[in-house]
Amino acid sequence: MTATIADTIYQALSEQIVTGALKAGEKLRQEHIARAFDTSHVPVREALLRLEAHGLAISAPRRGTRVSALNPAEIREVIEMRVSLEVLALTHSFARLTKADLRMAEDARIACDAAEDMTTWERCNRAFHRAILTPCEMPRLLTAIDDLHIASARHLFANWRQQWRPRIDQDHAAIVQAMQRQDAAAACEILRRHLRRVS
Repeated sequence: MTATIADTIYQALSEQIVTGALKAGEKLRQEHIARAFDTSHVPVREALLRLEAHGLAISAPRRGTRVSALNPAEIREVIEMRVSLEVLALTHSFARLTKADLRMAEDARIACDAAEDMTTWERCNRAFHRAILTPCEMPRLLTAIDDLHIASARHLFANWRQQWRPRIDQDHAAIVQAMQRQDAAAACEILRRHLRRVS
């Protein structure tokens, strides 16, 4: 599927919001964005609507669209929801796992461990979680998880940027190993512990 200009704008703006380059309350001006991407207002409006749908922006009549505020109180809810939904998705993935899926999970794990900056790591970490969960073939569930990943990432960048260091993620390795030996119970337990450790 070819990326549209709206996709490109959404990806660029969402990454800037997640990493804190665009601050909470900052105005997202359509004309500035259209100029920056050398496009019309139509794809910009589409990208802004997607940012709103994912909780990254809010719009108000006559005030335009702004970056949404980060609510520190929501992180506990986000973690609990991720634990429930990701374990559910991983449980259903086991029935459909292929060798290609396992290769993709292993490649994503290696890329995550090789990341040398937090932005690259966060993108690779999200890709790893997506790789182990996508075989569940439950699109609504995966969409809900994607939104939770975005919320998690914003909190990570807001609170852990100074402490972040490149590292080997032992949990990711253990999850892939459990998947390779078809041990669903072990994989789900490691994932549950892994997600709670973020808090």
